[in-house]
Amino acid sequence: MSLYDRKGFDDALAWPGVTTEDQWEAHIAKVGGKVFCLLSDTAPLRLVFKCGDTSFDLLTELENVAQAPYFAKRMWVEVTEGSPLTEEDLMAYIGRSYALVAKGLTRKLRSELGITDDVMGI
Repeated sequence: MSLYDRKGFDDALAWPGVTTEDQWEAHIAKVGGKVFCLLSDTAPLRLVFKCGDTSFDLLTELENVAQAPYFAKRMWVEVTEGSPLTEEDLMAYIGRSYALVAKGLTRKLRSELGITDDVMGI
């Protein structure tokens, strides 16, 4: 199943503390109430997620990858279906987005949500 499909998106992002909801004409994944990834509801289907400075620069050079509207200042990218990124690549980047956002949560909230340092890769 594809990340560009709601079921595939939900199944793939079933990490500790993750919730999903529909908002802004998109299907949103949050951790601790904070957005870390979204799937658009309208064509062309696209994934939007947070990344680090280096990844942002590298990713935005690829075809079908651009700065995310409204989020670009904070290093978010928009990946349209048909990009050269594989599902495995996308999962790695989205996992990093999850970790970046989860890291910003309080230690207490991370503990309540079952998020451990090894889950975040730190």
